[in-house]
Amino acid sequence: MAHYLLGPDDVMRGPAGAGRVPFAGKDDVADVAVTVLLDPSAHAVVTYELTGPKSMSLTELAEVFTRFAGRPVKYVAETVEEAYASRAHLGVPQWQLDAWVSTYLQIAAGELDTVTTDVERVLHRPARAMEDYLAEHPEVLTPLG
Repeated sequence: MAHYLLGPDDVMRGPAGAGRVPFAGKDDVADVAVTVLLDPSAHAVVTYELTGPKSMSLTELAEVFTRFAGRPVKYVAETVEEAYASRAHLGVPQWQLDAWVSTYLQIAAGELDTVTTDVERVLHRPARAMEDYLAEHPEVLTPLG
């Protein structure tokens, strides 16, 4: 997750403002998917919104990254135009740039600031906190080149 957020200078950039989001770890998402696929009838006509256990701003996320990375990580709010420009060198299709920027805009608008218990509902254990995820996956703190 983080390697899509961190630039080579250990800065997260995006037009998310002070918006908050309850990041879900990939391990939790995968565990829920496996559980659903192993018993699809138990999850028929159910929609899950998978989140982490608490919502945080990107500034708070940068503070967590700093503790785990052992180096300063910060968040810098960008305008929409700056967000497109700062990602242009990545060589990804336009739809991918649009998806990244629109996600930051959803964060800024508060559209992703909902914590659910759906991970716990499916797995019968709480969703992992960001700190737990980073302890298990320090490689995600590698900056995107």
